[in-house]
Amino acid sequence: MKTTFYIVGTPIGNMEDMTFRAVRVLKEVDLILCEDVSNTQKILKHFEIKTKCTNYFANSRLGKIEEIIGMLKDEKNLALVSDAGMPTISDPGSLLIQKIYEAKEEVEVDIKVVPGPTALASALALSGFTGGEFVFYGFLPHKKGRETIFKEVSENKKISVFYESVHRIEKCLESLEKFLDEDRKIVIVKELTKIYEEVVRGKVKEVKKYFAENPEKIKGEFVIVVDSK
Repeated sequence: MKTTFYIVGTPIGNMEDMTFRAVRVLKEVDLILCEDVSNTQKILKHFEIKTKCTNYFANSRLGKIEEIIGMLKDEKNLALVSDAGMPTISDPGSLLIQKIYEAKEEVEVDIKVVPGPTALASALALSGFTGGEFVFYGFLPHKKGRETIFKEVSENKKISVFYESVHRIEKCLESLEKFLDEDRKIVIVKELTKIYEEVVRGKVKEVKKYFAENPEKIKGEFVIVVDSK
């Protein structure tokens, strides 16, 4: 019987978005790997999941990956979750999964995904932009390369999507205003699936003005969707 390594999506805000399958899998595995044990414990407690969990994050040492592969060799079933949403989508996990694939000659393991919410797909659905094709930039760099990406977005004939933190959203809007044509539309989605979820849609100047006039709205996490050129 093969060992199974599950990549499990968890809610991005609203606990009701947790799937039945995700709850079952997290109850059945031997160990849950997570970014932050205290954050994951909130989900586990809500769904009465008693499985133990341990930290695995982007900067985990390679020795940690070897430990995880060792557990798979010992026929332990494991699940990987992020703090919110799908692991590996602007979250840790890609390197670990790559190393497990590379170890398949030594250990019989099935790698399975348990799909869940993701801010990327949710924001695209809310945007109302058509065209189907998009480019996802994840979190933009803080400094180096940031302006280059804004130039690329301004010339993009596909929809552009990226994440931005509360600390840089105003500077982000300034850059978009600088590089985008006046009539180009953007959508900013904040606090997805939470009580204060909000969609702000319009030309960059209009969206920038909205946040300037409502500074109390600059809270939480943001997804920015820029319409194609």
